[in-house]
Formats: sequence, structure tokens, C-alpha cells
Amino acid sequence: MAARRPVRPPIGTEPPAPDAAVYVISVAAELSGLHPQTLRTYERLGLITPGRTGGGGRRYSSSDIDRLRGIAELTASGIGIEGVRRILDLENALLAVRNRNEELQAELDATRDALRQALAARPAATPTDRLPALRSPAAGQSVVVWRRGG
Repeated sequence: MAARRPVRPPIGTEPPAPDAAVYVISVAAELSGLHPQTLRTYERLGLITPGRTGGGGRRYSSSDIDRLRGIAELTASGIGIEGVRRILDLENALLAVRNRNEELQAELDATRDALRQALAARPAATPTDRLPALRSPAAGQSVVVWRRGG
């Protein structure tokens, strides 16, 4: 069987965004290597949620197709549907934790910058009103930032 060349968008157009629901079920099935009925089953089981047209037709995104490929790999390795569901739930939870961690790290960095600016703008402090020195945490240590309740 000859290798297929990737489909390129026409010159001057951008490819669809990864979450743009643009592929009909037959194309999504072909791209994922699954049967269309399998896609319908996975939707019924809540493993995938394709977009819908005004008439109710399913439309899959590139992200959906990647997810379908992942599900196919897991099931091919002998993992049952409930195991696949649990793995997908854990992956989603991990992604949420990573996103929250990035938000908190950005907030911490902004707080440190604001504190540095405030310290730099102050006149020389007397020993009784000095703020603690800022240090980068060593590996394995944590930094706790307290917020005043308001």
C-alpha cells in the first residue's frame, strides 16, 4: 500500500485550528484508523464528543482525531474501555493541574517582581522595618505566599 501524502491547504489559507470541528465521520474514521461505528460507540460511551452541524451531523477536530488514535492505541494494547476512560480522566486532571501550576507560578513571579520594585523604590530602611531577603528556593524546597483576606 502506497504511503499517503499529507493533505495541504490551498496556498494562502491557514489550516484549521486543532479544535476546529471540520472532519465528517468518514474522514475522521479513516484518519484515526477506526470504523465509523466505533466512533459512534465511543461517543455514546462519552470518550469523545464531536461537534455538531445545524442538521445534527458529527464533525471531528484534529484534537478529536488525536484522542481517537490514543484510544485505539490503548485498546490495542489490551486496556478495556473503563481503563481507557480512567486514563483519559487522569490525563485531563494532570493537564488541569499543570495549567493551574503555570498560573500560580506566573502569579508568584509577578509578586516577586512587585516586591523587588517596592524594595528598590523605598528609601534606605532601618533594621526594624526591613523586609526579609528574597531568595530563590533551593531544589526540593517550597515557597509559601500568603494573601491577606479582604
